[in-house]
Amino acid sequence: MNTHLHITAWVLALILFAVAVMLHKQGNAKGSKIVQMILRLDYLLILYSGGDLIANYFGGDSPLMGEAIAKGIIGIWVIAAMEMTLAKIKKDKPAKGGYIQLIIAVILTFILGFVRLPGGLM
Repeated sequence: MNTHLHITAWVLALILFAVAVMLHKQGNAKGSKIVQMILRLDYLLILYSGGDLIANYFGGDSPLMGEAIAKGIIGIWVIAAMEMTLAKIKKDKPAKGGYIQLIIAVILTFILGFVRLPGGLM
């Protein structure tokens, strides 16, 4: 059940991130700020459900525990990249580095979550 919560929470986070960026680009700073606050609440769901998923690897002698911990750290990097990118956009500074970090971190997280770790697509 926590896997569904986790996937729903990060899909919602990616959508909210895109909406916050679009609202800011359209000049709706207040709407962008509201969406960013909702996004920050969603981060709590992501951290809770992700932490619970990682905790499953500590129960036994899992050979994938290191990869699960790495996915958790990279997942935190995704959240940090989202926040950094939104902060730079809000200050009208170039956010290219934030977008690059976000794309790299999301790709790594997807690879670990859906290809390497159990419960993914492979």
